[in-house]
Amino acid sequence: MRIREYSTKGISFRKFLYILPFMLLLAVFAYYPLYGWVYAFFDYSPPIPLSKSPFVGLQWFRSLIENQVKIDQLLQVIKNTFGMSGLGLLFSWLPMIFAIFLNEMKAVRFRKFVQTVTTLPNFISWVLVYSLAFSMFSSEGIVNGLLKQLGLIDSPILFLQNSDHVWITMWLWTIWKTLGWSAILYIAAITGIDDSLYEAAHVDGATRMQVIWNVILPSMLPTYFVLLMLQIAGFLNNGLEQYFVFQNAFNKENIQVLDLYVYNLAMGGGSYSVSVAISMLKSLISVVLLFSVNGFSKLLRGESIV
Repeated sequence: MRIREYSTKGISFRKFLYILPFMLLLAVFAYYPLYGWVYAFFDYSPPIPLSKSPFVGLQWFRSLIENQVKIDQLLQVIKNTFGMSGLGLLFSWLPMIFAIFLNEMKAVRFRKFVQTVTTLPNFISWVLVYSLAFSMFSSEGIVNGLLKQLGLIDSPILFLQNSDHVWITMWLWTIWKTLGWSAILYIAAITGIDDSLYEAAHVDGATRMQVIWNVILPSMLPTYFVLLMLQIAGFLNNGLEQYFVFQNAFNKENIQVLDLYVYNLAMGGGSYSVSVAISMLKSLISVVLLFSVNGFSKLLRGESIV
């Protein structure tokens, strides 16, 4: 018994060593930066060290609700964040439908070609995506040049400077970049469907659409709901890179989401402490959303996601 006990402990310790590097990376890049929250309670201005900066307590948090200018800015930023994240939630089913579309392709080579072409943009940085957008949609880009040659316009259309439809254009660029990559999990879910379900459906005389509706979709829904709940938990986390490269003086008001607003406050306005305070509140709200969605999942599905 002792030999078996020592053997089990040795195996458990080796397994722990396997995950130790990843735990260290998580601690360094996810938890150690939380020390920076302390800047929200000081009047910090570089290059003065934090130790010599005056402690102001909750002053910057109070300023967010006492200063009308900041209130108006935050309301617009929250509106932009909710609008763009809301579009993502509204069309969160697109990768699942795209995975079904790929699965139904009978030509294997064409299916692999489509999957590769739609997955590759995920590995392209947003800087290169903007370079592509600029070459196509700038005032002297390919699209405006083509429209001029066809005689459809006299002056160039300012696609990138237009702020009226910036939420939709940002969502379209996101879909173009991530659709193929997001469909991979659903393709894996389809691959895991038991062949006996297909056989039973064919024996019952089910058509192709009936197989999709009664076999494939129900098998994919658990994956969809888990990803949807994780997306809801990260509702305020739009990211920075995409909106940073696409922002300009014309669309800044409608493209500025919370992450970009925090960056602009710190790097553009020098309000480091205020930006940390907003980022801190955003992180806390995201944690609350995560646990709320997790509780809802446990109540509705009987399974938690974390």
